[in-house]
Amino acid sequence: MKHISRIYTALVMVFLYAPIAVMVVYSFNASRSTSVFGGFSLKWYAELLNDSSTIEALENTLVLAVLSSLVATVLGTLSAVGIFSMKKKWAKTAAMTVTNIPMMNPDIVTGISLMLLFVFVGQMVGSKNSLGFGTMLIAHITFNLPYVILSVLPKLRQTDHHLAEAAQDLGCTPFMAFFKVILPSIMPGVFSGLMMAFTLSLDDFVISYFTTGPDFQTLPIKIFSMTKRRVTPDMYALSTLIFLSVLLLLILSNVAQARSEKRREGAKA
Repeated sequence: MKHISRIYTALVMVFLYAPIAVMVVYSFNASRSTSVFGGFSLKWYAELLNDSSTIEALENTLVLAVLSSLVATVLGTLSAVGIFSMKKKWAKTAAMTVTNIPMMNPDIVTGISLMLLFVFVGQMVGSKNSLGFGTMLIAHITFNLPYVILSVLPKLRQTDHHLAEAAQDLGCTPFMAFFKVILPSIMPGVFSGLMMAFTLSLDDFVISYFTTGPDFQTLPIKIFSMTKRRVTPDMYALSTLIFLSVLLLLILSNVAQARSEKRREGAKA
């Protein structure tokens, strides 16, 4: 049984990471072919640096991801604290149900509904271009919020509520007690929510497609427009760089969390 489970796990890993490995290898291909390796070259990385439209789309994607993840993390953390502090069980259940709806809702439904809302509000205020960077930012914050809330809530449940009471007994206001006691204890959850929100925003296409305007284009939308013709190999190079960057962030995140857990165990001992 152990051998079967190991073989199954190996097959799953191959199906998950073999496409990424092929993409990384062909990002160094000297030719345009996607089936024949024409020799090692950094040609497509140089082409990427000279492609101003791709660099602009990448910058737009990063700015959008950073802003939306930061705002969603702040709002999501405050929302998680508010939900955790609710005394009535029915109110907490209702809040969690509302929180889970954007996660369960198909992206296309979320994207179309947000587009209709933005267009409706734009017509009410007399705006000609209702969609753009602002609407896409609001949309990304909206679908990132539930993931931040669900990342922070478990850490709040693990935190001893007597710590905040002790801090207030020692002279802290509730506001100070939150920043000096509660926030440091839930910081791993906050950081996990931030990373998840950043990667989700970086990756999103469907909701972005429906909520963006003609003057703002993210990288997923640009790549989609290229599929109507042919995706150029410099996209392989860009995707490889993004993959390595996200992988590095995940490694640093896991290392930081492991060190913080060791420190807590050492403090308890």
